[in-house]
Amino acid sequence: MSNQNYVPDKVWQWKEGNGGKFSNINRPSSGPRFEQPLPEGIHALQLYSLATPNGVKVTILLEELIELGISAAQYDAFTIDIMEGAQFSSGFTQANPNSKIPALIDNSHAPPIRVFESGSILLYLAEKFSAFLPKDLATRTECLNWLFWQMGSAPLLGGGFGHFYAYAPEKYEYPIDRYTMEVKRQLDVLNKHLENNQFLCGDQYTIADMAIWPWYGQLVEGWLYNAAEFLNVDAYAHVLRWSKQISSRPAVKRGRIVNKTWGEAHEQLHERHESSDFDLKTQDKQS
Repeated sequence: MSNQNYVPDKVWQWKEGNGGKFSNINRPSSGPRFEQPLPEGIHALQLYSLATPNGVKVTILLEELIELGISAAQYDAFTIDIMEGAQFSSGFTQANPNSKIPALIDNSHAPPIRVFESGSILLYLAEKFSAFLPKDLATRTECLNWLFWQMGSAPLLGGGFGHFYAYAPEKYEYPIDRYTMEVKRQLDVLNKHLENNQFLCGDQYTIADMAIWPWYGQLVEGWLYNAAEFLNVDAYAHVLRWSKQISSRPAVKRGRIVNKTWGEAHEQLHERHESSDFDLKTQDKQS
């Protein structure tokens, strides 16, 4: 399949089966495709997610809140298998009409509050529990600067670089070069900032770090797209230092395996309902 002589039609038409790894689920339309309610657990906070970078952001924050001793942050996490199209159920589209993980339902309110988009969930939980979001105006604004930087930048890493480098049906030089250049520019932005800052907001660990680490930290540590060597991540020493500092945190170690269904069995916790699940219910402990 070559696109060298491709000329776009006057009106684009969707072709089933076109799109590489995700071709079986991608459609140019929204809304539910089948009727199925979401499962419910015992806690007020119900998370429906998968351990992609956007999902990991939220489970890291929830585990960090629990690490602080905030019992109201206990949560149930149910896996949404996006490769099988579970995000298009009637229940999930009610929680998130955009059919993207993660989605959060907070049943501590009447009626319950739905929260979708990972950045919105981080901000909601940080404000709800008054944690990991600076109080003073200047530092709070800097935190939100970096939070929204991630929301705007990561699609070029995931949907751009990640898709063409790891998932596209063929390797195309132009998009790989285009998005590699942009990802390296983004890493350079982070590296220069972290040269003089312990975390994204100076010496405060915040939701900005929790938003950026699952994408850029996992990337430089070789856990995302298997692209560390290709991107020459050793050139970004300050990003690596920051990433390793975060990945060593107990809450981060827990958060990154929630709703994970691939990789080493001891790093898979398909559902999370209690803190003890990390010791008792990872896949290596299931019969």
